[in-house]
Amino acid sequence: MELVGVQKTLSPVLKAKALDNRLPAPILGDAYAEQTMRRLDPGYDRGRFGASQVGLAAVVRAKALDDWVRGFLADHREAVVLNLGCGLDARVYRIDPPTTVDWYDLDHPPVIELRRQFLPPRGHCTLIGSDVTDLTWLESVPRGRPVLVIAEGLVPYLTAADARLLLTSVVDAFPTGQLLFDTVSVSACRASKWDPLGRRYNAQFHCGFDDPAALADWHPRLEYVDEAPMNDSPVLMAKAPAGVRRLYRLMNLLPGFRRSSRILRFRF
Repeated sequence: MELVGVQKTLSPVLKAKALDNRLPAPILGDAYAEQTMRRLDPGYDRGRFGASQVGLAAVVRAKALDDWVRGFLADHREAVVLNLGCGLDARVYRIDPPTTVDWYDLDHPPVIELRRQFLPPRGHCTLIGSDVTDLTWLESVPRGRPVLVIAEGLVPYLTAADARLLLTSVVDAFPTGQLLFDTVSVSACRASKWDPLGRRYNAQFHCGFDDPAALADWHPRLEYVDEAPMNDSPVLMAKAPAGVRRLYRLMNLLPGFRRSSRILRFRF
């Protein structure tokens, strides 16, 4: 199955989660990630930097989102969950939501086909193969219930116009809910054109925000709640290998790096 452009970024994120699972005290502890990564690329951890834990910030992001998901579902046991740009992430298995929750994993059709190959089917979890910006997929999702939207590593790859239309369309479609997603700063967005990973996968950021709380202005019902730490996360500094901790401490001294990526929560 041929992945193109931004679809290929699922591999380094999955690799970070797989390598995390090999730490003595993992941050995420996702055995599915390790098993899936091994099947996707049997030699993923070989070579000089094959087992490097530099990507652990992405694991911190996943953990923060998982914690918010668990909190929301504890209070809304009949919610609809929209996991947008799901890649090969095993969040539904980590969370293990009750059968009263209807969960939807959405990504491009080739990615969804990989999910069917690598991850077991699960009751009350529906796979949707679609471009997230083609909002016709939203018509197949039940309304009238609280909704939780998770968009891990998605919004920066959308244009600001597409991101706004996506998020406001969900707010219009449901009576109440939360939106969980990450953004990058304007400078990080501009710098992505020179990022080796982005150039390798022909994927670069298309929108950035220096004041992501201002995204609440996109819809009168939308309210900024809070953000979770990422590049300076205490759990990252506590659990990452010593060399990775030193690297992030140095990077966080650079102007703008600490908040170059932000994990956000909104409600409506």
